Amino acid sequence: MAGGAMLLNNIPIQALARQGVLQQLAATSSNDNVLVIIQLHGGNDGLNTIIPIDQYAQYLNMRPNIAIPDHGGRRFIDLDNTLASAYQVGLHPDMSGLKTLYDQGRVNIIQSVGYQNINQSHFRSRDIWFMGGDYDETLDSGWMGRYLENIYPNYPDAYPSQEMPDPLGLEIGSSVSLAFHRSNGIPTGIAVDNPEQFYNLINSVGGEPPAEVANTYYGHELQWILDIEKKSDQYAGRLKDVYEKGRNSSEVSYPEKYPFNAPAKAVKNGIGAQLRMIARLLSGGSKTRIFLARIGGFDTHAAQVESYDATMGTHASLLYHLSSSLRAFQDDLKSLGLEDKVLTMTMSEFGRRPASNGSWGTDHGTAAPMIVVGKHVNPGVIGKNPDLANLDHHNLSVQHDYRQVFGAIVQDWFQGDAQILEETRFSDYVKGENKIPLIRDYTLGSPADQFVSDRFALYDCVPNPAHGLVQFSYKINAYLKVDLSVYDLQGRHIQTIVQDDQHPGSHQQTLDVSSWKKGTYICILKAGSFRDQKKLIVV
Repeated sequence: MAGGAMLLNNIPIQALARQGVLQQLAATSSNDNVLVIIQLHGGNDGLNTIIPIDQYAQYLNMRPNIAIPDHGGRRFIDLDNTLASAYQVGLHPDMSGLKTLYDQGRVNIIQSVGYQNINQSHFRSRDIWFMGGDYDETLDSGWMGRYLENIYPNYPDAYPSQEMPDPLGLEIGSSVSLAFHRSNGIPTGIAVDNPEQFYNLINSVGGEPPAEVANTYYGHELQWILDIEKKSDQYAGRLKDVYEKGRNSSEVSYPEKYPFNAPAKAVKNGIGAQLRMIARLLSGGSKTRIFLARIGGFDTHAAQVESYDATMGTHASLLYHLSSSLRAFQDDLKSLGLEDKVLTMTMSEFGRRPASNGSWGTDHGTAAPMIVVGKHVNPGVIGKNPDLANLDHHNLSVQHDYRQVFGAIVQDWFQGDAQILEETRFSDYVKGENKIPLIRDYTLGSPADQFVSDRFALYDCVPNPAHGLVQFSYKINAYLKVDLSVYDLQGRHIQTIVQDDQHPGSHQQTLDVSSWKKGTYICILKAGSFRDQKKLIVV
């Protein structure tokens, strides 16, 4: 593949100005919403990421040497006890950042995503996801790229423009994926079946770019290289200006290293710096519509976990990097006033087998969960836990086609019309029972408030005013550390009512305040990321 790779803050980025969903959206969409895709390269182990609580015994039996425990200090994190039993899941213990976002109503998890007859080749499967096609198709375009040829036939000559000064897509890395290729022309990736002939053609050109190139296949390829190099040069200055103009919140820290034991190559955070850069570009005024970031290392055939502790090791560090960076990114966007316009999602080319191998790892599998984060997702879990008792040739069955997820984003987040859905080949996946409720109409405001109040609450003290016994009541949605304390109006701690790990559900505590001084007090509940307070008057 080839393209105009640039370094921004020492991170290589690829300008996808020639392709993408992005360009169509610029012309046809009534919003300026942004999509950030994080590719978990290598095939993420979904069962150690999102743990099926209702089938925990079966899960433990299938992978006894790598299973995440349901007890102890490094037990899995209960996600949400208010869900029905078949939807009950746990998070890997290093994914507390995602739990925080979930409790804020910012996360949707889609179970068992894939496609029919999943190809377990990393590159072929990734291309299938990017092209928006079936397992037995070979398309020369990606679902994002098919926007361009329909909406922007005059690109690249008319761009950048005053209305769209930025690359419409940015891929972080040194090459452009199939996702951004377009059909009916030279794509943004290059396939060469005669490397020597192509090499000779490239090396025959020296000094200034030629005024004309040969009217041959390789001549067309060379012209594309010259065009994209020219376009990359045009965008380089704009990207630099936007980056320097932008900022990140001083209140947000992106994690840089895994804090526990892991192989040296897995300690450094591979995704945080990418998300921090995206937030800064958006803060600086970038109008880019789709960003594609990538974190590798998920091909965990061996040493997925540490032999002495299944909760630590390579996979644990990757999930920590992902989860903590997602939280930092969302907090950054919120602080910068950008949370309304950005949706972030994860994808991986395939999952891994339910049964572990003898090398403390997992082999290539099929379906896996996807995680979508944003203010306007419908928070919760879509789909039941994968059925571990009924496997498909030793693998998980697919509940949701990946095109249902992308289709919902194109239709509901980007507000793509019927023609756009046809061009992306997603129209059949957003109809009837295929439609998944991933995005709420963003014009209606955030669905998070009701979501949070259904799961967490600190109720009024009873009676109030009081002079004797007072009842304190609250509810939580998972097994959490709870702190319920009372303070005076000067912020001085008066008494701790509860400070303990508690099971999900409703709780009540009674306290005698007859010996307290008359006055006004503040009762504060802390449970995970939830915070609330109520006033108590003692008479």
